Amino acid sequence: MKKIIRKISQAVQVVLLAPIKLPAKAMSVLKYIAVGLGIIEQVMDNGKDNPEADRKEGSDADDE
Repeated sequence: MKKIIRKISQAVQVVLLAPIKLPAKAMSVLKYIAVGLGIIEQVMDNGKDNPEADRKEGSDADDE
């Protein structure tokens, strides 16, 4: 799933950076899609880091 999102995000970025003329509404939609995909990527990346942090915090709370 992560690879698919990353590939779609890269494709959208290529279209946004390409020197082609697209209607203004299409460009706006592509910008929102790019932002949304960036947020999804960050959430997926942070999701992997958080369980380790939660375990550490949970062990500290158990000690008190």
